[in-house]
Amino acid sequence: MQIVEERREAGEGTLTDHLRAARVLVVDDEPGMRNFLVKVLTPYCREVAEAADAAQAGACLAERHFDIMILDNMMPGQTGIDWLAEQRERGGFTDTIMVTAYADLETAIEAMRAGASDFVLKPFRSNQLLNAVRRCMQMAALRRENTLLRRELENTDLGRRRRHELVGTSRALEEVRASLDRLKDIDTPVLITGASGTGKEVAARHLHHISARASRPFVPISCGAIPAEMIEMELFGHAPGAFPGAGEGREGLLASAQGGTVFLDEVAGLGPAAQTALLRVLEDGMIRPVGTERDTQLDLRFVLATSKDLAREVAEGRFREDLLFRINVLELRMPPLSRRETDVIELAELFLEELGARLRLAPLTIDSATRAAMLRHDWPGNIRELRNFIERSLIFGRFPLETLAPARGEEIAPLDEVERRQILTALEAVGGNRTEAARRLGVSRKTIDRKCAAWGL
Repeated sequence: MQIVEERREAGEGTLTDHLRAARVLVVDDEPGMRNFLVKVLTPYCREVAEAADAAQAGACLAERHFDIMILDNMMPGQTGIDWLAEQRERGGFTDTIMVTAYADLETAIEAMRAGASDFVLKPFRSNQLLNAVRRCMQMAALRRENTLLRRELENTDLGRRRRHELVGTSRALEEVRASLDRLKDIDTPVLITGASGTGKEVAARHLHHISARASRPFVPISCGAIPAEMIEMELFGHAPGAFPGAGEGREGLLASAQGGTVFLDEVAGLGPAAQTALLRVLEDGMIRPVGTERDTQLDLRFVLATSKDLAREVAEGRFREDLLFRINVLELRMPPLSRRETDVIELAELFLEELGARLRLAPLTIDSATRAAMLRHDWPGNIRELRNFIERSLIFGRFPLETLAPARGEEIAPLDEVERRQILTALEAVGGNRTEAARRLGVSRKTIDRKCAAWGL
């Protein structure tokens, strides 16, 4: 009855919100105390495990990841503080709440130096413990969010908004949205392919936003932007002193995304060693920080992207074949901007508003001639080229249509003739397969059949 009342004092709703994703390891040599701690934590936390001594605790940590460890200081053989200090030296990053019966300042200082995040004095009430766990979860989330925000600011154009929305209403984009909706709650890796500038990262963010992982971190990693000699330390983290200048240990980018989504952009840019390590992570969800002897279990969803032909990369010896097989279970191809119909105008209007506000320049209106020129242009640089075009337009105060593909009036032909030529060219290109021709032309199979019948084919 006392435990129930204390839970109410702690704030049932608030505690549930903060603790329901927590994996907690209880380490105490007294069975009665372990049972009490487990009984208090189990209704709130995602998982609660227990260990009777440091050896059992080490085995649990080696087997899977825990967000928080509740560690008794006075245990037989070795104090909790000494054991925790050893774990930190070996690369352990689990937030730890130290439980001690001694309230002296020296013990508190030693606990913090050993790496404890908080400590609770015996005897304590259940709400004190729950609040300590809640604080640890909040602080861990804030640390990761701070790290990720700093990283995004360093790698993002000033003032540019990061969107998780796929802008447009074209048939090609609606197919992408439908595919992402089917994949949202599946943890299998997703490979997004397509030319540079087609919006692969936006699609990855959209997938994360509509998934059950939306409240957890989304971590974008540009594989080609990290030096080959640093990629493993960036991804997996490192122990103190793992390399010259590494005075403190650091949690890697993968661990910082715990429970969320990792987006590996241009995955073909990974070197051989990093590919091998990534394959292991995809296979068993385990990482080993550089300079440590401990594996850490992660709960992640991987979305990978590339603008390269990975099959060709494998054939030329630059990409592991087994890694390609592992990531190519679910492939989503982003359509080029030239296939997205009037999405060009919708995106242009969005960029005009966004860039105009950031650059503090007079707005421009897209007139009919500009619309026609923009819809006619193939946009080989895709969305990135369109954004640059809009930025130049705002700076010069007019749309530089001369930089787009010029209209060639002498080639104007009757519309039915153009349609007939396009359909026949498509049929020839696909060996007469009407279904495939219809797919490539963006029309129904019935339309192709009807046109062919009219032409006597």
